[in-house]
Amino acid sequence: MSESIASYVLLSLPSKAAPESAPTTDINEWLEQNLLNGKSQINKFQIPSFKIGTLDQLVLQSEELSKIDEQLAGSVVKIVEVLSSLYDYNYPLINSIKKVDDKFVTDFAEHFQWKNAKFKLTDPLSKLIDLISNEAFQLDTDVRNAFTNYNTAKSNLTAAERKQSGDLSVKSLHDVVKASDFVLGSDHLQTVLVAVPKNLQKEFLNTYESLVQFVVPRSAKIITDDKEYYLYGVTLFKKYVQEFLHALRERKYVPRDFVYSEELLQELKEEHDIAAKNENRLKNDLIRLSRAAYSDITSNWFHLKAIRIFVESVLRYGLPPDFNSTIIKLPTSKSLEKAKQELFQEFGYLGGNAFSVDKKGKVKKDSSLNEYASLVDTEYEPFVIYPVEIK
Repeated sequence: MSESIASYVLLSLPSKAAPESAPTTDINEWLEQNLLNGKSQINKFQIPSFKIGTLDQLVLQSEELSKIDEQLAGSVVKIVEVLSSLYDYNYPLINSIKKVDDKFVTDFAEHFQWKNAKFKLTDPLSKLIDLISNEAFQLDTDVRNAFTNYNTAKSNLTAAERKQSGDLSVKSLHDVVKASDFVLGSDHLQTVLVAVPKNLQKEFLNTYESLVQFVVPRSAKIITDDKEYYLYGVTLFKKYVQEFLHALRERKYVPRDFVYSEELLQELKEEHDIAAKNENRLKNDLIRLSRAAYSDITSNWFHLKAIRIFVESVLRYGLPPDFNSTIIKLPTSKSLEKAKQELFQEFGYLGGNAFSVDKKGKVKKDSSLNEYASLVDTEYEPFVIYPVEIK
């Protein structure tokens, strides 16, 4: 799997919050100058105002958004896997085509803007969540189905190529045989093709006439050969063909299921061309679909994240909505834990008296909670923060 293009943190803090070590400093100024020694790139993450329902609805939407967020992240990863296979795992090329709304994906993320024409802010949150998620899920299904169809076509092409490149026991014979190799137009006689291993040729010539009744004497003739086999044609009465084929297999000869037909020969000649054209067409269709789906699903994913940040911020910080949301580009994916520790150190107080921060910046339970301490989520974070890996 390809590595992440970039690692981000989506952060929401109350507008009036301030870092504990510098209470008079603006949040964005502190983030730019101090977080990870100023090595992070800070951008405003624009979140519009949404129509808010009841508190109960927000709680339910919070749970729903968490699940959908994870599903859409998985959809993006799946599409990257599809593109990787289509472009033979040429990751520099793959990364160069990862665009969202005609922008490179990191530019889109760092300058996210809500598409009001598509997702109208006059609609309730529940409708927006359904619109965003259903469209993304449908695209995910379309890509998966197209990928299945392409893989089937690819397998068919591989099988057709194997017929052309294999030995005489397996390869297609459409470009090997000709009409003069067969007894044609007879009501009683039929020519059977058999691939004979070269080390068994002498035995074959000494025994083929006696394998069943009514094999035409001295009818075996070589049509062609390769490194492993001679291809013979043997003529016998049609009534005994199946018995003859069985006897050939018992002696480790390889009968070829081939009845001479001009129409069949033409079909076999066209089989590879048809398989190649079908594979190429489905591959190009899948590339176009996957690139479009990457753009649209990633866009929808970020719209969903905007709603999730809004809902979580309202639930955590209260009404009216008044919070500062930023997207922070981390120097590396390994910087996440250190960034969180620094943020906990400065803004952990937002968790209230029930939470404190240890020397490593991690939230710990307040021992004064006594029997209620077990109810406190040890994974709780005192502010809204979501890591985002751009694939």
